[in-house]
Amino acid sequence: MASTRPVPWVSPLLCLAVLAGGAYYALVDAGPSFRLTAFAALLLLLIGIDAVERHIPAAVLLLTRTGLYVAVNTLDDSGIARALFVLVPFTAYFTFGRRTAIVLGTACVAALPVLFTLRVPGWQTRAEHVSDVVMFALGIVLAITMAAVAVREREARVRLEGIMHEVEALSAAQERNRLAREIHDSLGHHLTAIAVQLEKADAFADLDPSGAREAVGNARWSADRALTEVRQSVRTLGQRPFRLTDALTDLIDHLDGLTISLDVTGEEEGRPLTSLTALYRAAQEALTNACRHSGATNVRLSLAYQDTGATLTIADNGQGFPLHKAPAGIGLRGMRDRIALLDGSLDLASGPTGTTISIRVPW
Repeated sequence: MASTRPVPWVSPLLCLAVLAGGAYYALVDAGPSFRLTAFAALLLLLIGIDAVERHIPAAVLLLTRTGLYVAVNTLDDSGIARALFVLVPFTAYFTFGRRTAIVLGTACVAALPVLFTLRVPGWQTRAEHVSDVVMFALGIVLAITMAAVAVREREARVRLEGIMHEVEALSAAQERNRLAREIHDSLGHHLTAIAVQLEKADAFADLDPSGAREAVGNARWSADRALTEVRQSVRTLGQRPFRLTDALTDLIDHLDGLTISLDVTGEEEGRPLTSLTALYRAAQEALTNACRHSGATNVRLSLAYQDTGATLTIADNGQGFPLHKAPAGIGLRGMRDRIALLDGSLDLASGPTGTTISIRVPW
């Protein structure tokens, strides 16, 4: 089947131009005639073929068009109709490729001098005929060039659409990963904190009612905080300016079972929100792991704001673990991924006396 041309308007537009020019010449020269009627009918037939070209086999379509171009030229006394032959290599380019188009274009250019030799003796010395050959050759070259540009533009558009689909898929995957990290780092931490606080409240309900009530209050705070963060992540609600130091202080105040200290140096004002959020999520994950796995009783957080970036160090006195058996869960991996997206670094050290995580993010 014939391929769909990127510029389908070229052929019918040229046919209409030839019809207008040839008809004007015929009317001025000899008036209405059967030749003029046949000339116009063949051109209109060519335009009709353009409308149904996709339903005609490519080779048949090319031969049919070429035969009609020859027929139109035999009925045309003005010489305007020979411009139709530029459509032979032009349309062939889209179906048969560049080489075939060049061969057909060369044949068309060569045919005109042969025709002049047979019908116009001494045409080589007549400027108008030599000019006709040169202009016809130039038209063929421009037609092939235009076809090449159209094909490349179509191929580029197809490639661009493919790239856009890939970008869309990658963006969707990246967004899924982001949401997974947010859910794990935020909900995972708060659910762990709630579980710890409720266990404490249950254990001390009779022995220390005030401590149990405090634990329930902290669990309620963690639940409220988790709900707020879910709304902010999923619905992207407006929120008050985020301050990492205040968020860490608030987080520490509502964690029981650990003695946590926070040491801050430098100025936080004006720092990128993405970097500050990444540090906060890392601190959440580290404290969750300390509560859940390490058996630590003391955790020390050191946060340093510098001109080029920030450094966060979380050190606990838990039992640690061999580095070659580092936990493979989503928590540590998500922490590394989040920091890597900011071109930051994460160093992990662990042993019998505790675990230390050092995180560096640039601004």
